[in-house]
Amino acid sequence: MIRVGVIGAGAWGLQHVRVLAKEPRCALVAIADLDPRGRLAAGLIAPTARLDADPAPLLADPTIDAIVIASPAPTHAALAHAALAAGKHVLVEKPLAMSLPEAIALRDAVHPPTVAMVGHLMVYHPAVVRLREILRSGALGTLHYLHSTRVNLGRLRQDENALWSFGPHDLAMIDFLVGLEPQSVVARGQCVLQPTIEDVVFLTLRYTTGEMAHVHLSWLSPRKERRLTLVCSQKMVEFDDVAADKLRIYDKGYDRPPEFTEYAQYLTLRDGDVFIPKLAMQEPLQLQLRHFLDCIEHGQTPLTDFASAARVIAILAAAQASLARDGAPVTISPNLLESNAD
Repeated sequence: MIRVGVIGAGAWGLQHVRVLAKEPRCALVAIADLDPRGRLAAGLIAPTARLDADPAPLLADPTIDAIVIASPAPTHAALAHAALAAGKHVLVEKPLAMSLPEAIALRDAVHPPTVAMVGHLMVYHPAVVRLREILRSGALGTLHYLHSTRVNLGRLRQDENALWSFGPHDLAMIDFLVGLEPQSVVARGQCVLQPTIEDVVFLTLRYTTGEMAHVHLSWLSPRKERRLTLVCSQKMVEFDDVAADKLRIYDKGYDRPPEFTEYAQYLTLRDGDVFIPKLAMQEPLQLQLRHFLDCIEHGQTPLTDFASAARVIAILAAAQASLARDGAPVTISPNLLESNAD
């Protein structure tokens, strides 16, 4: 039985509490949150867990094996360092840190058999896992570009902008699907409701192998959209997390015949069927937490380890630099992500 503590009982922390309280392989023994309302809500979900305002007793408790950190984003790095220093397995909600040096320092602070994982939830979504399998099978052909939209009329954040709040989801998903580090990023945004905090951000990634990814992020939009489109040489795919049918594969595109006599014959439009794969849906958060427990039990490296988180933070940091320069391209140097652990 893995004994787990949770730091943070806000909206998302309570979701962790809910799932962990029902998980038979672990015991949720302690929850820490400064807000008494959060502690009250957590206590109703997990009545046997100890409730603390300060996370220090939880971190110092030698009987706790693993810590889930779901506190405000600016506190993630310090709490993750403290959990690692206390010898705990740790799962940190996104983003891992608010700067690339912090993320790299955390990555290099992890030593087996300690399991260190980041809550990049979309990597555990059954539709995204299936999409990766389809893409890597070659059935779609060569990937040309991706377009991702994550917008709604949602809760305002005061400690992070739309890039850092929403961006980790899409960037981790793209990293998981493409498996490549982008060469450069361009980002532009607008501060509508609060000065210095961008409510809407558009960013574009370019890869040395020719692919491109475009991401639209905002909590100032009339409707909720969670959509990712892949345009490939043979087929196109749309992942719509709001729709009932999460994946749609379109047999659409342009064919290049091997022989042609006129330029008009060179490209032939193909408009074929739409295929909806059958998915066995499970809650992504439950799958993510079970993966965390699996890695602890079997000494495995998580899919979303701190190294993958550092790649995402590198893109976020470069995009933030581009935002500050009103969309000037910023190069992402591979040297920044080399490990200094050895």
